[in-house]
Amino acid sequence: MPRIRRKQTKYPKGFEVLEDKLDEFEERMREAVLESDDGKRKSQSTWPIIKIHHQRSRYIYEMYKEKKIKKPVYEFCIREKYADGNLIAKWKKAGFERLCCMQCIQAKSHTYKTTCICRVPKADLPKDKVIECIQCGCRGCASGD
Repeated sequence: MPRIRRKQTKYPKGFEVLEDKLDEFEERMREAVLESDDGKRKSQSTWPIIKIHHQRSRYIYEMYKEKKIKKPVYEFCIREKYADGNLIAKWKKAGFERLCCMQCIQAKSHTYKTTCICRVPKADLPKDKVIECIQCGCRGCASGD
């Protein structure tokens, strides 16, 4: 049985700075979920959802990094799942500044227990081939690019 919420969530002071953009991301997410996946591979149907999730997390992280929002608002966004806390934690580490999703660095998600092809620098890949990640559709999120 679903849990019934009896009271509204209290938004911290300064959340209104993010509110319009987060509503826009929410609308785009609804459209991506309802989008038909006819003619697409099974994994391709989730790519737009993962991309919007990444963009929303990056937006909140950049707003905090540029000091446009305060720490309580940032922590509220992570706690309420507006942003992916694990992904943001990786962005703070050297070598992961442009990471597209957490699936790309999880070794058990890939064939040879390594990281994803999108983590390989473009200089080390063949120039004539377009290479996309199977998990999220990323074409390259290595920090050295």
